[in-house]
Amino acid sequence: MKAFAIAAIGLFLTACASGPTVKTDSDPAANFSSYRTYSWAAKPQGGAPLVMQRIVDGIDARLRAKGWSMVPEGGDVAVAAHVATSQKQTLDTFYNGTAMGGWGWRGGMAMGSSTTTVRTYEVGTLVVDMFDAKTKQAVWRGSATDTVPDSPEKVNAVVEAALDKMFASFPPGTAAPSS
Repeated sequence: MKAFAIAAIGLFLTACASGPTVKTDSDPAANFSSYRTYSWAAKPQGGAPLVMQRIVDGIDARLRAKGWSMVPEGGDVAVAAHVATSQKQTLDTFYNGTAMGGWGWRGGMAMGSSTTTVRTYEVGTLVVDMFDAKTKQAVWRGSATDTVPDSPEKVNAVVEAALDKMFASFPPGTAAPSS
């Protein structure tokens, strides 16, 4: 039983260390090689101002690295980023006591107890949409979801990891770097 508990904790920690869940989608008809500039249509709002600015700066840096230039208005692509958070809960139940007995096994009833705790945590989602400025059609979407850490340093690390994963194969058709 002790080995199982250690394995379960190890699996939980591995799952937590995997980083944000990132998904991207794009319009296969969009000609990304024709896009050279972008403008912000909507910057993220509603969260901590420094985190929102780091998201904007992170997107800007990744688009610059891909050869795109930000212009105040009239870019080839309009970029909109949004952040949403929600609270989630999990129930953690821990059992202690004897493992022998039970209903019908050796005729006795086991003496033991269980403790259930409710854990509330916050999940954040970042969505980045890109629209062709001429056609007004959506051409790309990236989303990242992860548990929101308690410390600003860890929040910044999660934002960076999310943006790295989100833009790894951007623009569509480029291969992600091997890790």
